[in-house]
Amino acid sequence: MAALIKAVQATKSMNGITKLFTNLSLTPSVIAPPKHAFLRRTPALHCAFVHLTSERRDLMEFFDDPKNWGKNEVRVGRSWKKDELRLKSNSDLHKLWFVLLKERNMLMTMEEACKVANQIFPNPERLDKVQDSMNNLESVVRERNRAYHLLETGETGERPGKLTYNCLGLRFYYRMRQHSIPKFVNTRWHKTHLFGYGGYATRKFLRLYREQLWNKKRKARTRERNRVAMLMRKFPNMDLEAVKEEFPNVDIDKVRTSKRARGHTVPE
Repeated sequence: MAALIKAVQATKSMNGITKLFTNLSLTPSVIAPPKHAFLRRTPALHCAFVHLTSERRDLMEFFDDPKNWGKNEVRVGRSWKKDELRLKSNSDLHKLWFVLLKERNMLMTMEEACKVANQIFPNPERLDKVQDSMNNLESVVRERNRAYHLLETGETGERPGKLTYNCLGLRFYYRMRQHSIPKFVNTRWHKTHLFGYGGYATRKFLRLYREQLWNKKRKARTRERNRVAMLMRKFPNMDLEAVKEEFPNVDIDKVRTSKRARGHTVPE
């Protein structure tokens, strides 16, 4: 009888210890679980396991947080810089790429949904920030790949290419790639890649195209020169060194002696 009483007391004490550990495992001060912690109990051990699984919202992953719906402005941070990404490991960069990709898909979905509903898409610059971050991340990964290949093989590992001219005479960088069919019998490749140019029509196009580029440069120089003259007319005592740094293509001395830079006041 005494042995039976001791066995019952030992069972009660074990249940108390199990409850104590269960409460400690669920106390926020001991373990800080995520937003959703799924608990699973096994009948044999009478203990709880905390599963730190990620939150899944199915198709709602393509939409923003419901608390941001209908707002005119959403507070967001800046894009990732290259110096910050260079400090991360390859595993972290791989994870960050998919986070940015998921964010971009969500923003594009929300932009289309707002367009269909005739509503304003809050902070459209978020797409630009995400795209800048992805471009910077891709540049950092390319830097590491190039350094690795240079160390191991002495080559950059990038796809080779060359500068060539298309059928209109415009110069571009052509990236080479491997083909299963030899180049001299690949008629499909020759139809889409016509290198070289000639003929009167092509020469006329190039002449007009260069004239258009020259007119754009000339108008840009004229706008900068007029801008500097206007500043000199309004602020005759401004720092000329700062103006030279802001407008390096403008001849400051020549603009200073022009009529546009003169004000209506008589110099003392």
